[in-house]
Order: sequence, then structure tokens, then C-alpha cells
Amino acid sequence: MLIRYIAHSEFLLTDDHGFRLVTDPYDAHVGYPVQKIEADAVTVSHGHGDHSCVENIAGDPILLDRAGRASPGPDVIVEQIPCWHDEVHGAKRGPNLLSLIEMDGIRLLHCGDLGHLPDAELVRKAGRVDVILVPVGGFFTIDAAQAKAVCEAFGPRVIIPMHYRTAVNASWPIAPLDDFLRVMNAAEAEKQELALLRVEKGDLSEQPRLAVLRMQC
Repeated sequence: MLIRYIAHSEFLLTDDHGFRLVTDPYDAHVGYPVQKIEADAVTVSHGHGDHSCVENIAGDPILLDRAGRASPGPDVIVEQIPCWHDEVHGAKRGPNLLSLIEMDGIRLLHCGDLGHLPDAELVRKAGRVDVILVPVGGFFTIDAAQAKAVCEAFGPRVIIPMHYRTAVNASWPIAPLDDFLRVMNAAEAEKQELALLRVEKGDLSEQPRLAVLRMQC
């Protein structure tokens, strides 16, 4: 599995057969340049524009925006698990979906705009998680300390942060990546941006604990 970070909560995942899946495509109001990315499938965690702008995805992708299990491509399984966008069962911001994406034998969990700590049942439903894409900025989602707790609950081998403040969205009331890196006691090597990350089932033990991916927008 090849993981590229477009920006915000949008990633492009490509498997060894060339199947392409995009997560949570953002709209122009986020501030990052909008790209027309071609994909075979797209997941949407919730209906807010910064996570559901599927019209920016080129081709004829299969839309995955409902709870349940689907197989949008050969040897690709996506299970979307209901949770909440806030800590009060959606009363503030509504529902959210975790997207558990299995490609090349790797189980990757995209948390969308997760707004609460997972209970034991949510952890059980997810099962084994090899890679987690987790929001860390707070305010609209879990914050840095909560993101650390989420990672401890799901127990992934690789942690990739997303949904944090940058120069592009400096007016947003969310925290920068550095807050999460500090909470995680990140080593200097873990703070270095990677252009992309290739993860294979056989090399999980050799992957970094924490990977900061460079935005490709």
C-alpha cells in the first residue's frame, strides 16, 4: 500500500494492483489548493464540505459513505463503522464514520472527524489496526492528548497525523502538528516529513512508529 497525503484529511491510497482510493476529499473553503485526483473509490466520513467534496474526484469512483462493509475492488475491503463527531453523541456536530480499509493485507483506519475517545465496543469492531490516520488538531475533533489515547486504544503499528493547523488555515481554532508531536515525545527522525509512505504486510515491523507525511496539494 502506498499512502500519499493530499491535505487536511484527504489521502490517496494505492494498492499493489493500482487500485486507488481517496479518503475525505476537501472543498475550496479549507484553503488548500483543490486537485482533481483520479480514483476508483472514495470514502466520506461525514457530510461536511471539508470531508465530502466527491465532485473533485475524477473518474467514476465508487462512493462509500454509509455504515457497513463493501468490496470496491479486487482484494479491497472497506468497513465503515459509526461513531460521533463530538463527545455528546452527535448533539453538536452529528455522526462520523471510521473507515477501516484493507489493501494488500494492511488494515488502515481513517478516523474522519472523530470527536470522542473510543469505547471497548468501537475498538472491538475495528479489530486489528496496522496504520491509523488520526485527527490531532482539536476543537472540531479530538485534540493531541486524546489522539494519543485513541492510538493507544487501537494499537496501530504506524500513526499518521492529520487535520491540524498550518499556515493555510491559520485562522481555524485548531492546534498545530507540533502539539501532537510533543505529546507523543516524537524523536527528531519522526518529525521529518516524508513525501509518501509505502507499507507492505511483511515489513510492518520495520515501519516508523510515527510518520509525518508532506501534503501534496
